[in-house]
Amino acid sequence: MEPLIQDPYNIIIAGVGGQGNVMASRVVANMLSMKGYWITIGETFGASQRGGSVMSHIRVSAASIWSPQIPKGKAHIVIALEPVEAIRIMMTYGNRDVNVLTNTRPIYPVSVIAGEFSYPDLDEIKTTLDSLSSHVWMIDATDEAMKLGNPILSNIIMIGAISGLGLLALGLEEFMTVIGETFPEKLQVVNKRAFEIGRNKVVQ
Repeated sequence: MEPLIQDPYNIIIAGVGGQGNVMASRVVANMLSMKGYWITIGETFGASQRGGSVMSHIRVSAASIWSPQIPKGKAHIVIALEPVEAIRIMMTYGNRDVNVLTNTRPIYPVSVIAGEFSYPDLDEIKTTLDSLSSHVWMIDATDEAMKLGNPILSNIIMIGAISGLGLLALGLEEFMTVIGETFPEKLQVVNKRAFEIGRNKVVQ
């Protein structure tokens, strides 16, 4: 078991319903569990199963189980499958040292579609995130996933990006073991490719 930068190490995966947020949190948690860490997961769901906000708290420790709720301002990594969700999470759980990874593809809420509210453009989102954290990566995960034939693979691309940052022991070997227990063999190849794409997005 590799030592953690902080113990507990606090990860938030956020998105909206239908993006595979919960599955992503399970994959990350299982990968870390394979390395011998203690894992606690807490989840919150918005009012709508599809389209409402979904947030998973993952707390990782080499020593013990922790409360599933990450304290305000104490996240270490924020992974957002939707860009405005990154801002929403950072406003509560962020700090200047948080590593923020966000998908660039927006999902517009009904209020925006109806013309009641406007949605910020990516430049505005990037400027806001940069004001909240010194470590921000914006990844065109949905665009890459669509090239692979399924937009929901954006969640796997984001997991690959976490691996590429090298902040946690999340390697390809652990990933393939976990998805081997989750997906049929015919889906493992494309999931491996999605993971590798995400990893390459952030590796220097």
